[in-house]
Amino acid sequence: MAARHRRTDDDRRTVIEIALSGLARGDDLGDIAARLAPLHPRHDTFPGEVLLDLAADAIGVSGASRQSPLEFEGIRERYLPDGIALTKAQHHKSKFALRAAAMVHGGVDPGLLDEVQWWRSDDLWYWSLEALAAYIRAAADRITEPVETVCRRIADEHGITPTGAAGPPPRHRTR
Repeated sequence: MAARHRRTDDDRRTVIEIALSGLARGDDLGDIAARLAPLHPRHDTFPGEVLLDLAADAIGVSGASRQSPLEFEGIRERYLPDGIALTKAQHHKSKFALRAAAMVHGGVDPGLLDEVQWWRSDDLWYWSLEALAAYIRAAADRITEPVETVCRRIADEHGITPTGAAGPPPRHRTR
């Protein structure tokens, strides 16, 4: 399952722009996944690791720490009403991606290849997208800011401007 082709910075930027722009606009996860799918090479963890890095950034934006942790129990139910995990295997994958993002945030390598080599489907990237959505929504809730603001903060850290996100409020003209 090792990467066959070296991903470029442009590939990473494209994934970041698609994911954060889609989440900032409130797009359905299925629609965002459809835009990301062509970027996923078969039997490769890309773009999953990029999405997990972004999810770790969202945990950082939330201000979570050992002294003030995010509540993990029930996170999917609270922040992924559009999640698709139905089977026991899918629930395992979803929880793995959520835990992997937290590990990345804490500076621990989550051992992606050790885990996904046993999965019967090549879908780490999708579960990583769900983890990103959950942690962005959790961060927005925790800091009482809109999801769009959290997405912009993370995008700024990566030098990306999310497309299609609303700009500053329009100025009202006086007549």
